[in-house]
Amino acid sequence: MSVEVLCEKSFSEVDEEIIDVLVEFYEAMIGGDVSKLNEIISDDFELSGMFAQKQSKGDFVSMVEDGTLDLSKSDIMDPTILWDDEDAASLICDMRLTAKINGNERRWISKAVVSFKKVDGEWGIAGWEN
Repeated sequence: MSVEVLCEKSFSEVDEEIIDVLVEFYEAMIGGDVSKLNEIISDDFELSGMFAQKQSKGDFVSMVEDGTLDLSKSDIMDPTILWDDEDAASLICDMRLTAKINGNERRWISKAVVSFKKVDGEWGIAGWEN
């Protein structure tokens, strides 16, 4: 399996929905499914601290599309969900990633804070901080 959630605690149904979106996100990255990434990531998405100081949705999706970021494995370790309100939450976890970046294979663990928001009944990824 290319995406695994490594955690022994149980989650509520709505927490599981958030985790499932993150798993879908990583599966789309690994599969190079730009259409799915565009569906999951909100238009105002902002990535902080991974490859550049700040990246937009377009910049991030382009890296996946052109193979600059070629993810092959992702482990979501010990996620915790914090709720701002019923339509906004943050998932905090350690991420273990294996990817080729500019042709060089790398494996690393980083702390991640992933912001989620619900729009028209669907959860999407609004932001990411490493």
